[in-house]
Amino acid sequence: MPPGKYGTQEEWEQDGDQEIFMDFLLPTGIFLKFPVSRNDTIRNIKKMVWKNASREALFCGLRDPDLYVFTCINQTAEREELEEESRRISDVRPFMCVLRLVAREGDRGEKLTNTQISLLIGKGLHEFEAQKNHEVDEFRTKMRTFCEEKSLERQNLPWQRWMEYSFPCELEPCSSPAAGGSSKSKHGKKLFVNVKFESSDESFMLQQDSQDLPVALMKSALKKKATVFRSVRQEPEDYTLQVNGRWEFIYGQHPLGQFKYIFSCLRNGQNPQLTMVHHCTISKYQEDQGRVCSQMYKTRSLSRPPPLPLKKQNTSSLWSINEPFYIHLLQGSRVNADEGMKDCPIAWVNTMLFDYKDQLKTGEFLLSMWPSVPDDKSDLLNPMGTVQRNPNVDSAAGLLIRFPNIRPHPLYYPPLDKTIEPEMNGNTVFPSKDEYLKLKEIMDNKNYTEFFEDEKELLWKLRAEVRDYFPECLSKLLLITKWNKREDVAQMVGLLKSWPELPAIHALELLDYSFPDPAVRSFTIRCLKKLSDDELLQYLIQLVQVLKYESYLDCDLTTFLLERALSNRRIGHFLFWHLKSEIHVASVSLRFGLILEAYCRGNIHHIKLLSKQNEALGKMKALSDIVKTGSQKMTVDDLKLCIRQESYLEALSDLLSPLNPSVILFEICTDKCRFMDSKMKPLWLMYKNPLEQADMVGIIFKNGDDLRQDMLTLQMIRLMENLWKKEGLDLRMIPYGCLSTGNKTGLIEVVKSSDTIANIQRNSSNSAATAAFNKDALLNWLKSKNPGDKLDQAIEEFTLSCAGYCVATYVLGIGDRHNDNIMIRETGQLFHIDFGHFLGNFKRKLGINRERVPFILTYDFVHVIQQGRTNNSEKFERFREYCERAYKILCRNGTLFVNLFAMMKAAGLPELSSSKDIQYLKDSLALGKSEDEALKNFKVKFNEALRESWKTKVNWMMHSLAKDNRP
Repeated sequence: MPPGKYGTQEEWEQDGDQEIFMDFLLPTGIFLKFPVSRNDTIRNIKKMVWKNASREALFCGLRDPDLYVFTCINQTAEREELEEESRRISDVRPFMCVLRLVAREGDRGEKLTNTQISLLIGKGLHEFEAQKNHEVDEFRTKMRTFCEEKSLERQNLPWQRWMEYSFPCELEPCSSPAAGGSSKSKHGKKLFVNVKFESSDESFMLQQDSQDLPVALMKSALKKKATVFRSVRQEPEDYTLQVNGRWEFIYGQHPLGQFKYIFSCLRNGQNPQLTMVHHCTISKYQEDQGRVCSQMYKTRSLSRPPPLPLKKQNTSSLWSINEPFYIHLLQGSRVNADEGMKDCPIAWVNTMLFDYKDQLKTGEFLLSMWPSVPDDKSDLLNPMGTVQRNPNVDSAAGLLIRFPNIRPHPLYYPPLDKTIEPEMNGNTVFPSKDEYLKLKEIMDNKNYTEFFEDEKELLWKLRAEVRDYFPECLSKLLLITKWNKREDVAQMVGLLKSWPELPAIHALELLDYSFPDPAVRSFTIRCLKKLSDDELLQYLIQLVQVLKYESYLDCDLTTFLLERALSNRRIGHFLFWHLKSEIHVASVSLRFGLILEAYCRGNIHHIKLLSKQNEALGKMKALSDIVKTGSQKMTVDDLKLCIRQESYLEALSDLLSPLNPSVILFEICTDKCRFMDSKMKPLWLMYKNPLEQADMVGIIFKNGDDLRQDMLTLQMIRLMENLWKKEGLDLRMIPYGCLSTGNKTGLIEVVKSSDTIANIQRNSSNSAATAAFNKDALLNWLKSKNPGDKLDQAIEEFTLSCAGYCVATYVLGIGDRHNDNIMIRETGQLFHIDFGHFLGNFKRKLGINRERVPFILTYDFVHVIQQGRTNNSEKFERFREYCERAYKILCRNGTLFVNLFAMMKAAGLPELSSSKDIQYLKDSLALGKSEDEALKNFKVKFNEALRESWKTKVNWMMHSLAKDNRP
């Protein structure tokens, strides 16, 4: 077989154990060519090279094999050193079947570690070095020192503490004996764990203690933003192009001043003519394949924005001098001159006025712009966007800015203590009774974030009262602070120094992009340090997302997450996968890659475990691609044959589950594996569990769907379950595991001994048209699975779980609720799956809303709850009480859910991209209303769901018919 035959992943994965001919270039100048198995490891191939080279000339010129390393050209056309000799050649997948043997240089251990980290995070460390960025270099140095110190501390832990780190305990939430539903347990409660070693049993005691539980110049908070617009139209022969440039100085979401400029070009036939419109002189124009390329040089003196809150007033002239300004547009569109123009954003970019050293920027900066359109059309800027440049410089519009050097020495942002020292908080203000009542009214309204001018003045006047009596409302005070007024900024930052620490439910809100001030973010992290490990895991998804709002690589949030991840391997496991799953996103690839590198250097031993999981996921992706894109129709038997190959069996067995590192996926049970018949052909993989011979562990690998929305929904359901349990209400929820592991890839936990309502109904009926209306199907199925006395317990499980999911799906606005994504376990627990639509985004067909009920509560559900007796109203009223009690608990914690969803805006989910998308959640949780008002509204929704349930049955019937008619 000729060299280079294997170039694509599909070619490498489909040929089984077939031999391939490889070319080997030796440092002695000798050329070798012989066949190797695609499943051979690099180590075995090296042994074969030495054996074959021993029969060739100049063999005596070769030294010890360990002094050499193979290199190849990889799939990204880069030279790669194959230091990891346990890798198979099929996993290396060289672009051409050529390996070159070269002498090792440098520290082999360091190079091996670097190779392992690069392979694991999916990003070469040489990319960081190629940045030639001082901020990147200093961050890597600082984080490496920090993480290696943490690693050394961990090595010196006593064995009990080391066990706690390596195998953190998972405790079920339970109701607290403390008043008011506090989540804190009694101090001093101890947990006894029996640890079994190879040759003996030994017990040790773990103690579970629940107590573990701008300032001048705007510093890093101030961003300079630009958005460019274009007019969109079919390309005519004659056209006028007008491009508007808009600049705005923004603190968080607060505009501090803006100015605009316009330029246009007129084309008649083949002769473009350039016209200055306002403040801009266009000096160059060229056209290339329908893309407009204009360049503008030396603007006139720009309109002066409002003065910035500078420490020294004379520096405010910075923005009134003649600034050379350059813009290079690579995107544009044309429109007929007589039909007018309509603004449509084409590119944006954000940058900081101060660098990571707190020094005011000077000189020229070429900013590669982002082509994506901001989601909030009411504001054509993108204040929550990244401050990183677009790395795709070849295809991006470039914006060249020159910051003039206004003084001979660098201008630094003043230290915090010097900023607030002369500006404490003035004289004490004693509010009148009316003022205090008005203040209390504002503070009590949880859904109140827009204020009238008189309310803003009152809040600012009584800011000390807010600190002393309403500290959890800090965000409201920050929102009305005048960040373009130096005195107010100094007073707010000074007030923060004496602000009491907030519970996590309120502190999390302050990590939103609306609060970029470093003093605010430092205060927030100080509050979050009180979180227990279990609580931190509960909010980890959001904490990773808000990293995108940080202005600089080195920030308190990054250090906090790394410190906790290096102190608890479970936190480290999920931090790794949450970061790794978005490493492909250009705007965060650099930041997330650097954090992943730092974590790996601080936990070298975890690299091996994570690499095994990464290798298994790679094989799952390869299997999925073969199933989805194979030249011939793939059968389940073909899939099983692929899995039985040695390389697949080895990669897919004996690893920790990415879904839950406490679960070991021992031996894959090939005969039980299959792929499902849905559009993306998910893989259904089953594993033997040697700890329980009759039990098995199952995972579903999905390739082609973004699982982050499912992951978020299940996180919220898990949080609801925890809140209910702390109040003594166990609604038997099943928030199964779900983890996004990459670009539209991820894993879902298989819930064993369960089936969909659709299957149960179809198996109990003669036709799909009548199946949805068979109210006895569910009860009869439960009777068949739970004979005798077990039936009552199964119905109780069904009643509790049905109540929980009725409330959860209503609050979260879960859509697309057909009978194929509602399931029941044989033990009676009902649960929902597949959360592709939420926050009230219900499915429509032909402009008609297919889902017309607040949540799913059909008469066959009621039939099971009432144990098959129509007059059993006592059981149904108890079910209604469960629903109402569960809803009231969620309403009391409504702010937490709103804050967590708000933090996920950075994720870029289609149905959660702006504050408007969260309005559904605020309405369903009745924020701003009393508990009685909220409960009254829920009762109306409950009755509506019951009364209109026949519409759900019709929708289910249509779904079943459509599925049966599918080719």
